[in-house]
Amino acid sequence: MPSPATPADLAAALLRAARDGPALASCTVLSAPVGAAVIGAKMLVPADAPPLGSIGGGALEAAVAERARAAIPQHLVATIAFTPDGEIVEGRRAIEAAQAIVEILIEVVEPAATLLVVGGGHVGRAVGEVGAILGMDVVLLDDREDYANPERFPYPCRVICGDFAEELERFPINANTYIVLVSRGHLVDELSLRQVAERGPGYVGMIGSKRRTRTVLQHLAEDGVDPDALERVFTPIGLDIGAETPEEIAVSVLGEIILVRRGGGALPMSARGRELAARGRPQGAAAG
Repeated sequence: MPSPATPADLAAALLRAARDGPALASCTVLSAPVGAAVIGAKMLVPADAPPLGSIGGGALEAAVAERARAAIPQHLVATIAFTPDGEIVEGRRAIEAAQAIVEILIEVVEPAATLLVVGGGHVGRAVGEVGAILGMDVVLLDDREDYANPERFPYPCRVICGDFAEELERFPINANTYIVLVSRGHLVDELSLRQVAERGPGYVGMIGSKRRTRTVLQHLAEDGVDPDALERVFTPIGLDIGAETPEEIAVSVLGEIILVRRGGGALPMSARGRELAARGRPQGAAAG
């Protein structure tokens, strides 16, 4: 049975999740037929603990809690339709045809994702800026004072100037950390990847040509870095949108991070867009 909870209990739990974690899913009844649920009722669902609060109990509450737990690794924010007995109803026509629908807003509440950008050059600066626009906690790391200068980054971020290996070794990394390696050369990228690959970040992407990045991964594998961890490295980095400028590359990289974080097909949603994507890059166009 869910534990009884006052509004103050729910507010305190939401604040803890947003500040320090771990993540939880907030479930709120948006609409419901009479007797199925109380509009505005709220339940908070952690990944591995009983829910706090209630939306009325029974099969509906159990189904919502199950879907909410599945939403946590997806970082989901979505309105989901259920029947009063807990069946999920998908699609506009199915919802319109259903005799009774309970709409539940499921929102994953967690600390802001950390975007760790290794390399403070033009691309790194642009990647950090797009990450800041997306509400991520941005950290820029470089070992050169000219590039690890807070005045170079006109957006909220933390700038670290120091030895790559030492700084990365002590940097806190978890599944909500997204790491972009865009340093000045493959030797630095290899050094950095060695420090982070096996520590369970949500994403590691490394810029560079296929040949260069293949060499880096081969060296690390020969040195005993976990092959499964190396398989999870995204390289070459980003989505294939023909990016050329630092800003375009940043959009490509953050698009890939959103894909990893939220899911999706990474295809244009319009028929015209899918047609253009199917044609590929025109012959002679430069690679991004």
